Amino acid sequence: MSEQPGQGSMAASTAPGHGFSAITARPVPADETVPADETVPSDETVSVDEPVPAHEPLRAHEAEYARDASRTSDFGRFDWFAESEDFGPAKPAARGWWQPSGWGLSHWGLARPLSNQAPHSDEPATGRGRWLRGWRLVTGVTVLAVACTVLGGVVGGFMVLRSQGTLTDRSYSLAPVPSVSTDRPPGSVAGIAARDMPAVVMIKVNGGEGTGSGFLIKGGYIVTDNHVVTLDGLVVGGSLQVYFSNGTSAKGVLVGRDPYSDIAVIKTVGVTNLPALPLGNSAGVAVGDPVIAIGSPLGLADTVTSGIVSAVGRPVQPAASTPGSPAVFFDAIQTDAPINPGNSGGPLVNASGQVIGIDAAIDTLGADPITGTQGGSIGLGFAIPMDQARRVVDELIRSGHATHSVIGATFNANFTGNGAQIVTGRGAVVRGGPAAQAGLEAGDVIIKLGGQPISNAYSLLDAVRSLAPGSRVSLTFIGNGQTQRTELTLGSASS
Repeated sequence: MSEQPGQGSMAASTAPGHGFSAITARPVPADETVPADETVPSDETVSVDEPVPAHEPLRAHEAEYARDASRTSDFGRFDWFAESEDFGPAKPAARGWWQPSGWGLSHWGLARPLSNQAPHSDEPATGRGRWLRGWRLVTGVTVLAVACTVLGGVVGGFMVLRSQGTLTDRSYSLAPVPSVSTDRPPGSVAGIAARDMPAVVMIKVNGGEGTGSGFLIKGGYIVTDNHVVTLDGLVVGGSLQVYFSNGTSAKGVLVGRDPYSDIAVIKTVGVTNLPALPLGNSAGVAVGDPVIAIGSPLGLADTVTSGIVSAVGRPVQPAASTPGSPAVFFDAIQTDAPINPGNSGGPLVNASGQVIGIDAAIDTLGADPITGTQGGSIGLGFAIPMDQARRVVDELIRSGHATHSVIGATFNANFTGNGAQIVTGRGAVVRGGPAAQAGLEAGDVIIKLGGQPISNAYSLLDAVRSLAPGSRVSLTFIGNGQTQRTELTLGSASS
Protein backbone atom coordinates (compact mmCIF):
# COMPACT_ATOMS: atom_id res chain seq x y z
CA MET A 1 0.00 0.00 0.00
CA SER A 2 1.35 3.39 -0.97
CA GLU A 3 0.00 6.75 0.37
CA GLN A 4 0.93 10.34 -0.22
CA PRO A 5 2.73 11.90 2.74
CA GLY A 6 0.45 13.41 5.31
CA GLN A 7 -2.66 11.56 4.14
CA GLY A 8 -4.39 8.51 5.60
CA SER A 9 -4.05 7.08 9.04
CA MET A 10 -1.02 4.84 8.43
CA ALA A 11 2.43 5.93 7.29
CA ALA A 12 4.35 3.52 5.12
CA SER A 13 8.05 3.07 5.72
CA THR A 14 9.80 5.13 3.05
CA ALA A 15 13.23 6.12 1.96
CA PRO A 16 14.33 9.34 3.62
CA GLY A 17 13.12 12.46 1.86
CA HIS A 18 10.13 11.12 -0.09
CA GLY A 19 6.65 9.78 0.39
CA PHE A 20 6.98 7.24 -2.41
CA SER A 21 9.64 4.50 -2.88
CA ALA A 22 10.57 1.75 -5.33
CA ILE A 23 10.40 -1.56 -3.42
CA THR A 24 10.39 -5.32 -4.24
CA ALA A 25 8.45 -8.26 -2.77
CA ARG A 26 6.73 -11.44 -3.76
CA PRO A 27 3.81 -10.66 -6.04
CA VAL A 28 0.41 -11.56 -4.72
CA PRO A 29 -1.65 -13.71 -7.09
CA ALA A 30 -4.63 -11.97 -8.55
CA ASP A 31 -7.07 -14.46 -7.02
CA GLU A 32 -5.48 -14.27 -3.58
CA THR A 33 -6.56 -11.68 -1.05
CA VAL A 34 -5.28 -10.93 2.38
CA PRO A 35 -7.85 -9.99 4.97
CA ALA A 36 -7.23 -6.74 6.73
CA ASP A 37 -7.06 -8.49 10.14
CA GLU A 38 -4.86 -11.48 8.98
CA THR A 39 -1.17 -11.44 9.87
CA VAL A 40 1.36 -12.31 7.16
CA PRO A 41 4.14 -14.62 8.26
CA SER A 42 7.35 -12.85 9.14
CA ASP A 43 9.45 -15.03 6.80
CA GLU A 44 7.48 -13.81 3.77
CA THR A 45 7.04 -10.04 4.39
CA VAL A 46 7.08 -7.39 7.08
CA SER A 47 4.01 -5.76 8.55
CA VAL A 48 3.77 -2.05 7.76
CA ASP A 49 2.98 -1.42 11.42
CA GLU A 50 6.17 -3.06 12.70
CA PRO A 51 9.56 -1.27 12.85
CA VAL A 52 12.07 -2.48 10.30
CA PRO A 53 15.19 -3.97 11.88
CA ALA A 54 18.38 -2.15 11.11
CA HIS A 55 20.00 -5.29 9.57
CA GLU A 56 17.00 -6.02 7.24
CA PRO A 57 16.13 -2.75 5.46
CA LEU A 58 15.36 -4.34 2.11
CA ARG A 59 12.67 -6.72 3.36
CA ALA A 60 10.43 -3.84 4.28
CA HIS A 61 10.84 -2.48 0.79
CA GLU A 62 10.09 -5.87 -0.68
CA ALA A 63 6.85 -6.12 1.31
CA GLU A 64 5.80 -2.69 0.11
CA TYR A 65 6.49 -3.55 -3.52
CA ALA A 66 4.36 -6.70 -3.17
CA ARG A 67 1.31 -4.49 -2.59
CA ASP A 68 1.84 -2.61 -5.87
CA ALA A 69 4.03 -4.49 -8.33
CA SER A 70 3.12 -2.17 -11.16
CA ARG A 71 4.66 0.99 -9.56
CA THR A 72 8.40 1.43 -9.89
CA SER A 73 8.98 5.09 -9.05
CA ASP A 74 7.01 8.28 -8.38
CA PHE A 75 9.99 10.62 -8.45
CA GLY A 76 9.35 11.83 -11.95
CA ARG A 77 5.79 12.89 -11.20
CA PHE A 78 6.09 14.65 -7.86
CA ASP A 79 9.65 15.66 -6.97
CA TRP A 80 11.93 18.37 -8.43
CA PHE A 81 14.99 17.31 -6.43
CA ALA A 82 15.93 13.61 -5.88
CA GLU A 83 18.44 12.65 -3.25
CA SER A 84 20.84 9.72 -3.22
CA GLU A 85 19.08 8.28 -0.19
CA ASP A 86 15.91 7.90 -2.28
CA PHE A 87 17.46 5.28 -4.53
CA GLY A 88 18.47 2.74 -1.99
CA PRO A 89 18.01 1.45 1.50
CA ALA A 90 17.49 3.86 4.35
CA LYS A 91 20.77 5.13 5.76
CA PRO A 92 21.42 6.87 9.05
CA ALA A 93 21.51 10.63 8.61
CA ALA A 94 24.96 12.08 8.73
CA ARG A 95 25.58 14.47 11.62
CA GLY A 96 25.96 18.05 10.45
CA TRP A 97 28.72 20.30 11.70
CA TRP A 98 26.11 22.25 13.67
CA GLN A 99 24.85 19.20 15.53
CA PRO A 100 26.42 17.94 18.77
CA SER A 101 27.34 14.31 18.93
CA GLY A 102 24.36 12.08 19.51
CA TRP A 103 21.74 14.51 18.14
CA GLY A 104 19.88 14.62 14.85
CA LEU A 105 17.02 16.48 13.15
CA SER A 106 13.41 15.56 13.62
CA HIS A 107 10.81 15.96 10.83
CA TRP A 108 10.09 19.44 12.22
CA GLY A 109 13.76 20.43 11.85
CA LEU A 110 14.34 20.33 15.62
CA ALA A 111 17.25 18.55 17.29
CA ARG A 112 16.51 15.26 19.02
CA PRO A 113 18.71 12.36 20.28
CA LEU A 114 19.82 9.84 17.69
CA SER A 115 18.82 6.19 18.27
CA ASN A 116 19.42 2.88 16.61
CA GLN A 117 15.74 2.18 16.85
CA ALA A 118 13.38 2.98 14.01
CA PRO A 119 11.38 6.19 14.39
CA HIS A 120 8.00 6.06 16.04
CA SER A 121 5.01 5.92 13.68
CA ASP A 122 3.95 9.51 14.52
CA GLU A 123 7.48 10.82 13.62
CA PRO A 124 8.08 9.56 10.06
CA ALA A 125 11.58 8.79 8.92
CA THR A 126 11.06 11.19 6.02
CA GLY A 127 11.47 14.37 8.21
CA ARG A 128 15.11 15.05 7.40
CA GLY A 129 14.59 14.58 3.67
CA ARG A 130 11.61 16.86 3.61
CA TRP A 131 13.49 19.57 5.56
CA LEU A 132 16.53 19.37 3.28
CA ARG A 133 14.35 19.34 0.18
CA GLY A 134 12.44 22.44 1.39
CA TRP A 135 15.68 24.23 2.29
CA ARG A 136 17.11 23.48 -1.12
CA LEU A 137 13.92 24.63 -2.82
CA VAL A 138 13.95 27.97 -0.96
CA THR A 139 17.65 28.45 -1.72
CA GLY A 140 17.12 27.66 -5.38
CA VAL A 141 14.17 30.01 -5.72
CA THR A 142 16.10 32.80 -3.96
CA VAL A 143 19.14 32.34 -6.18
CA LEU A 144 16.90 32.26 -9.25
CA ALA A 145 15.10 35.47 -8.18
CA VAL A 146 18.39 37.29 -7.54
CA ALA A 147 19.77 36.11 -10.85
CA CYS A 148 16.63 37.26 -12.69
CA THR A 149 16.78 40.65 -10.96
CA VAL A 150 20.43 41.18 -11.85
CA LEU A 151 19.88 39.96 -15.38
CA GLY A 152 16.81 42.17 -15.78
CA GLY A 153 18.72 45.20 -14.53
CA VAL A 154 21.60 44.55 -16.87
CA VAL A 155 19.36 43.94 -19.86
CA GLY A 156 17.10 46.88 -19.00
CA GLY A 157 20.05 49.24 -18.57
CA PHE A 158 21.50 48.06 -21.84
CA MET A 159 18.20 48.62 -23.61
CA VAL A 160 17.82 52.11 -22.10
CA LEU A 161 21.34 53.09 -23.08
CA ARG A 162 20.82 51.66 -26.51
CA SER A 163 17.47 53.46 -26.93
CA GLN A 164 18.99 56.72 -25.75
CA GLY A 165 21.79 56.30 -28.10
CA THR A 166 19.40 55.91 -31.02
CA LEU A 167 17.46 59.10 -30.04
CA THR A 168 20.45 61.41 -30.08
CA ASP A 169 21.85 63.07 -33.16
CA ARG A 170 25.31 64.62 -33.04
CA SER A 171 24.62 66.74 -36.11
CA TYR A 172 21.29 68.17 -34.85
CA SER A 173 20.97 71.92 -34.36
CA LEU A 174 18.05 74.34 -33.93
CA ALA A 175 17.64 77.01 -36.52
CA PRO A 176 19.53 80.27 -35.86
CA VAL A 177 17.75 82.89 -33.80
CA PRO A 178 15.78 85.03 -36.24
CA SER A 179 16.43 88.73 -36.30
CA VAL A 180 13.59 90.85 -34.98
CA SER A 181 12.86 94.51 -34.77
CA THR A 182 12.83 96.06 -31.31
CA ASP A 183 10.75 98.96 -32.57
CA ARG A 184 7.07 98.96 -31.68
CA PRO A 185 4.29 101.05 -33.15
CA PRO A 186 3.97 104.25 -31.10
CA GLY A 187 0.29 103.60 -30.42
CA SER A 188 0.78 100.00 -29.23
CA VAL A 189 0.82 99.09 -25.55
CA ALA A 190 4.53 98.28 -25.82
CA GLY A 191 5.23 101.58 -27.55
CA ILE A 192 3.32 103.63 -24.95
CA ALA A 193 4.89 101.72 -22.05
CA ALA A 194 8.39 102.28 -23.42
CA ARG A 195 7.79 106.04 -23.57
CA ASP A 196 5.93 106.51 -20.28
CA MET A 197 7.59 104.02 -17.95
CA PRO A 198 10.74 106.10 -17.21
CA ALA A 199 8.49 108.81 -15.71
CA VAL A 200 6.66 106.40 -13.35
CA VAL A 201 8.12 105.86 -9.87
CA MET A 202 7.64 103.62 -6.84
CA ILE A 203 7.24 105.29 -3.44
CA LYS A 204 8.11 103.61 -0.15
CA VAL A 205 6.93 105.12 3.12
CA ASN A 206 8.73 104.69 6.45
CA GLY A 207 11.28 102.27 5.09
CA GLY A 208 8.78 100.04 3.35
CA GLU A 209 5.82 100.02 5.74
CA GLY A 210 3.76 101.03 2.74
CA THR A 211 4.34 101.08 -1.01
CA GLY A 212 2.62 103.07 -3.72
CA SER A 213 3.18 104.63 -7.11
CA GLY A 214 3.51 108.10 -8.61
CA PHE A 215 4.40 109.86 -11.86
CA LEU A 216 6.62 112.77 -12.78
CA ILE A 217 5.34 116.02 -14.23
CA LYS A 218 7.27 119.07 -15.36
CA GLY A 219 9.56 120.65 -12.79
CA GLY A 220 10.51 117.29 -11.25
CA TYR A 221 7.31 117.13 -9.18
CA ILE A 222 5.73 113.76 -8.47
CA VAL A 223 1.97 113.33 -8.29
CA THR A 224 0.53 110.56 -6.11
CA ASP A 225 -2.37 109.84 -3.75
CA ASN A 226 -2.74 111.30 -0.28
CA HIS A 227 -3.44 107.87 1.18
CA VAL A 228 -0.07 106.67 -0.18
CA VAL A 229 2.07 109.25 1.68
CA THR A 230 -0.01 108.94 4.88
CA LEU A 231 -0.40 105.12 4.89
CA ASP A 232 -4.17 105.51 4.66
CA GLY A 233 -4.15 108.29 7.26
CA LEU A 234 -2.11 106.38 9.85
CA VAL A 235 0.99 108.60 9.72
CA VAL A 236 1.76 112.27 9.14
CA GLY A 237 5.20 113.36 8.01
CA GLY A 238 6.50 109.84 7.28
CA SER A 239 9.82 109.34 5.49
CA LEU A 240 9.59 108.98 1.69
CA GLN A 241 11.95 107.16 -0.68
CA VAL A 242 11.44 107.39 -4.44
CA TYR A 243 12.61 104.62 -6.80
CA PHE A 244 13.07 105.31 -10.51
CA SER A 245 12.76 102.85 -13.38
CA ASN A 246 16.53 103.00 -14.05
CA GLY A 247 17.21 101.44 -10.64
CA THR A 248 18.25 104.60 -8.80
CA SER A 249 16.48 106.09 -5.81
CA ALA A 250 16.33 109.39 -3.96
CA LYS A 251 14.79 110.88 -0.88
CA GLY A 252 11.35 112.38 -1.35
CA VAL A 253 9.94 115.49 0.35
CA LEU A 254 6.22 116.28 0.70
CA VAL A 255 5.15 119.46 -1.11
CA GLY A 256 1.48 119.37 -0.14
CA ARG A 257 -1.55 117.08 0.15
CA ASP A 258 -5.33 117.34 0.05
CA PRO A 259 -7.25 114.69 2.03
CA TYR A 260 -10.58 115.74 0.46
CA SER A 261 -9.48 114.97 -3.10
CA ASP A 262 -6.89 112.31 -2.11
CA ILE A 263 -4.13 114.12 -4.04
CA ALA A 264 -0.53 114.70 -2.88
CA VAL A 265 2.59 116.16 -4.49
CA ILE A 266 6.19 115.31 -3.53
CA LYS A 267 9.62 116.14 -4.93
CA THR A 268 12.98 114.42 -4.86
CA VAL A 269 16.13 115.94 -3.42
CA GLY A 270 19.29 116.32 -5.52
CA VAL A 271 17.89 114.80 -8.73
CA THR A 272 17.59 116.82 -11.95
CA ASN A 273 16.78 116.30 -15.62
CA LEU A 274 13.88 114.03 -14.85
CA PRO A 275 11.37 113.01 -17.54
CA ALA A 276 7.71 114.07 -17.34
CA LEU A 277 4.43 112.60 -18.53
CA PRO A 278 2.07 114.64 -20.68
CA LEU A 279 -1.34 115.37 -19.11
CA GLY A 280 -4.51 114.66 -21.07
CA ASN A 281 -8.12 115.85 -21.00
CA SER A 282 -10.29 113.49 -18.97
CA ALA A 283 -13.47 115.20 -20.13
CA GLY A 284 -12.95 113.71 -23.59
CA VAL A 285 -12.79 110.12 -22.35
CA ALA A 286 -15.47 107.77 -23.69
CA VAL A 287 -16.55 104.32 -22.61
CA GLY A 288 -14.59 101.73 -24.57
CA ASP A 289 -11.43 103.82 -25.01
CA PRO A 290 -8.22 101.80 -24.48
CA VAL A 291 -6.24 102.66 -21.37
CA ILE A 292 -3.00 101.54 -19.73
CA ALA A 293 -2.16 101.45 -16.01
CA ILE A 294 1.49 101.69 -14.93
CA GLY A 295 2.66 101.27 -11.36
CA SER A 296 4.07 99.04 -8.62
CA PRO A 297 1.36 96.62 -7.48
CA LEU A 298 2.51 94.72 -4.41
CA GLY A 299 5.90 96.39 -4.76
CA LEU A 300 6.47 95.06 -8.30
CA ALA A 301 7.89 98.14 -10.00
CA ASP A 302 7.26 99.00 -13.66
CA THR A 303 4.19 96.81 -14.00
CA VAL A 304 2.03 97.53 -17.05
CA THR A 305 -1.59 96.42 -17.48
CA SER A 306 -4.13 97.39 -20.09
CA GLY A 307 -7.89 97.53 -20.51
CA ILE A 308 -10.65 99.90 -21.51
CA VAL A 309 -12.72 102.64 -19.94
CA SER A 310 -15.67 100.80 -18.42
CA ALA A 311 -17.61 103.85 -17.23
CA VAL A 312 -17.24 107.59 -16.61
CA GLY A 313 -18.63 109.78 -13.83
CA ARG A 314 -18.87 106.79 -11.49
CA PRO A 315 -19.55 108.07 -7.91
CA VAL A 316 -16.84 106.68 -5.61
CA GLN A 317 -16.42 107.13 -1.87
CA PRO A 318 -13.37 105.20 -0.62
CA ALA A 319 -13.85 104.19 3.00
CA ALA A 320 -11.86 106.22 5.52
CA SER A 321 -9.23 104.04 7.19
CA THR A 322 -9.08 106.09 10.41
CA PRO A 323 -11.84 107.77 12.40
CA GLY A 324 -12.08 111.50 11.79
CA SER A 325 -10.43 111.37 8.37
CA PRO A 326 -12.17 113.53 5.74
CA ALA A 327 -14.42 111.59 3.41
CA VAL A 328 -13.20 111.44 -0.18
CA PHE A 329 -15.72 111.93 -2.97
CA PHE A 330 -15.07 111.99 -6.71
CA ASP A 331 -16.71 111.01 -9.97
CA ALA A 332 -14.25 108.38 -11.14
CA ILE A 333 -13.14 106.89 -14.42
CA GLN A 334 -13.87 103.18 -14.12
CA THR A 335 -11.58 100.72 -15.90
CA ASP A 336 -11.09 96.98 -16.19
CA ALA A 337 -7.31 97.37 -16.51
CA PRO A 338 -5.99 95.34 -13.53
CA ILE A 339 -5.24 97.66 -10.59
CA ASN A 340 -4.01 96.19 -7.32
CA PRO A 341 -2.71 97.47 -3.96
CA GLY A 342 0.46 99.39 -4.76
CA ASN A 343 -0.92 100.81 -8.01
CA SER A 344 -2.38 103.77 -6.09
CA GLY A 345 -0.96 107.07 -7.29
CA GLY A 346 0.15 105.64 -10.64
CA PRO A 347 -1.04 107.04 -13.97
CA LEU A 348 -3.92 105.82 -16.12
CA VAL A 349 -2.96 106.83 -19.66
CA ASN A 350 -4.83 106.88 -22.95
CA ALA A 351 -3.77 105.57 -26.36
CA SER A 352 -1.57 108.65 -26.82
CA GLY A 353 0.30 108.06 -23.57
CA GLN A 354 -1.34 111.05 -21.86
CA VAL A 355 -2.41 110.88 -18.22
CA ILE A 356 -6.21 110.96 -17.99
CA GLY A 357 -6.50 109.73 -14.40
CA ILE A 358 -4.73 108.85 -11.15
CA ASP A 359 -5.29 105.29 -9.95
CA ALA A 360 -6.92 105.57 -6.54
CA ALA A 361 -9.27 102.70 -5.63
CA ILE A 362 -10.48 99.24 -6.50
CA ASP A 363 -13.60 97.32 -5.66
CA THR A 364 -13.09 93.75 -4.41
CA LEU A 365 -15.12 90.86 -3.08
CA GLY A 366 -13.84 91.66 0.41
CA ALA A 367 -10.82 90.99 2.55
CA ASP A 368 -9.39 87.51 2.97
CA PRO A 369 -11.24 85.98 5.97
CA ILE A 370 -8.11 84.09 7.00
CA THR A 371 -5.31 86.62 6.56
CA GLY A 372 -7.45 89.76 6.74
CA THR A 373 -5.59 91.17 3.75
CA GLN A 374 -7.23 93.16 0.99
CA GLY A 375 -8.36 91.30 -2.08
CA GLY A 376 -6.91 91.89 -5.54
CA SER A 377 -8.30 93.16 -8.82
CA ILE A 378 -11.59 91.83 -10.13
CA GLY A 379 -11.67 94.26 -13.04
CA LEU A 380 -13.21 97.14 -11.10
CA GLY A 381 -10.62 99.91 -10.85
CA PHE A 382 -11.25 103.63 -10.32
CA ALA A 383 -9.12 106.64 -11.19
CA ILE A 384 -9.45 110.31 -10.20
CA PRO A 385 -10.09 112.28 -13.41
CA MET A 386 -7.07 114.33 -14.42
CA ASP A 387 -9.14 117.45 -14.97
CA GLN A 388 -10.13 117.40 -11.30
CA ALA A 389 -6.62 116.50 -10.11
CA ARG A 390 -4.98 119.18 -12.29
CA ARG A 391 -6.53 122.04 -10.31
CA VAL A 392 -5.57 120.48 -6.96
CA VAL A 393 -1.99 119.82 -8.11
CA ASP A 394 -1.59 123.41 -9.23
CA GLU A 395 -2.82 124.68 -5.86
CA LEU A 396 -0.58 122.33 -3.88
CA ILE A 397 2.52 123.33 -5.83
CA ARG A 398 1.68 127.02 -5.53
CA SER A 399 0.73 127.14 -1.84
CA GLY A 400 1.00 123.71 -0.30
CA HIS A 401 -2.74 123.69 0.22
CA ALA A 402 -5.83 123.10 -1.91
CA THR A 403 -9.48 124.10 -1.88
CA HIS A 404 -12.62 122.14 -2.56
CA SER A 405 -16.19 123.07 -3.46
CA VAL A 406 -19.04 123.25 -0.96
CA ILE A 407 -22.81 123.77 -1.29
CA GLY A 408 -23.52 125.25 2.14
CA ALA A 409 -26.07 122.74 3.48
CA THR A 410 -26.26 119.53 5.55
CA PHE A 411 -27.85 116.46 3.97
CA ASN A 412 -29.67 113.43 5.40
CA ALA A 413 -27.58 110.29 4.82
CA ASN A 414 -30.50 108.05 5.93
CA PHE A 415 -33.01 109.38 3.41
CA THR A 416 -34.48 106.40 1.52
CA GLY A 417 -36.18 108.33 -1.25
CA ASN A 418 -34.69 109.37 -4.57
CA GLY A 419 -32.37 112.37 -4.31
CA ALA A 420 -30.42 114.21 -1.60
CA GLN A 421 -32.58 115.62 1.18
CA ILE A 422 -31.52 118.61 3.27
CA VAL A 423 -31.99 117.78 6.94
CA THR A 424 -34.69 119.52 8.91
CA GLY A 425 -34.07 121.77 11.89
CA ARG A 426 -31.96 124.77 12.66
CA GLY A 427 -28.60 125.07 10.91
CA ALA A 428 -29.59 122.80 8.02
CA VAL A 429 -28.81 125.59 5.52
CA VAL A 430 -25.83 127.88 6.14
CA ARG A 431 -27.03 131.45 6.26
CA GLY A 432 -25.66 133.38 3.28
CA GLY A 433 -24.13 130.24 1.78
CA PRO A 434 -24.56 128.92 -1.77
CA ALA A 435 -27.69 126.87 -0.96
CA ALA A 436 -29.36 129.72 0.89
CA GLN A 437 -28.62 132.11 -1.95
CA ALA A 438 -30.17 129.63 -4.41
CA GLY A 439 -33.41 129.58 -2.35
CA LEU A 440 -33.03 126.07 -0.85
CA GLU A 441 -34.63 125.35 2.53
CA ALA A 442 -34.60 122.58 5.12
CA GLY A 443 -36.39 119.45 3.87
CA ASP A 444 -35.88 120.19 0.15
CA VAL A 445 -34.73 117.27 -2.02
CA ILE A 446 -32.16 117.86 -4.80
CA ILE A 447 -32.67 115.48 -7.73
CA LYS A 448 -30.34 116.94 -10.38
CA LEU A 449 -27.13 119.04 -10.44
CA GLY A 450 -25.80 120.46 -13.69
CA GLY A 451 -27.76 117.92 -15.68
CA GLN A 452 -26.42 114.97 -13.64
CA PRO A 453 -29.08 112.87 -11.84
CA ILE A 454 -28.70 112.74 -8.05
CA SER A 455 -29.77 109.52 -6.33
CA ASN A 456 -28.62 110.20 -2.74
CA ALA A 457 -26.50 112.51 -0.59
CA TYR A 458 -23.25 110.76 -1.56
CA SER A 459 -23.75 111.18 -5.28
CA LEU A 460 -24.48 114.90 -4.70
CA LEU A 461 -21.20 115.34 -2.79
CA ASP A 462 -19.32 113.49 -5.57
CA ALA A 463 -20.76 115.88 -8.13
CA VAL A 464 -19.97 118.97 -6.03
CA ARG A 465 -16.35 117.89 -5.28
CA SER A 466 -15.76 117.19 -8.95
CA LEU A 467 -16.40 120.84 -9.78
CA ALA A 468 -14.08 123.71 -9.05
CA PRO A 469 -15.05 126.25 -6.40
CA GLY A 470 -16.94 129.18 -7.90
CA SER A 471 -18.52 127.04 -10.62
CA ARG A 472 -22.10 128.06 -11.49
CA VAL A 473 -24.45 125.11 -12.11
CA SER A 474 -28.14 124.51 -12.65
CA LEU A 475 -30.02 122.68 -9.90
CA THR A 476 -33.36 120.84 -9.84
CA PHE A 477 -35.08 120.13 -6.49
CA ILE A 478 -38.43 119.30 -4.94
CA GLY A 479 -39.71 121.84 -2.41
CA ASN A 480 -43.17 122.03 -0.87
CA GLY A 481 -44.19 119.11 -3.06
CA GLN A 482 -43.30 120.85 -6.32
CA THR A 483 -40.37 120.39 -8.72
CA GLN A 484 -38.36 123.61 -9.02
CA ARG A 485 -35.21 124.78 -10.83
CA THR A 486 -32.58 127.28 -9.78
CA GLU A 487 -28.93 128.36 -10.34
CA LEU A 488 -26.27 127.79 -7.72
CA THR A 489 -22.68 129.06 -7.41
CA LEU A 490 -20.45 126.65 -5.49
CA GLY A 491 -18.54 127.93 -2.50
CA SER A 492 -14.93 127.16 -1.51
CA ALA A 493 -13.28 125.61 1.55
CA SER A 494 -9.60 125.06 2.27
CA SER A 495 -8.16 121.58 2.80
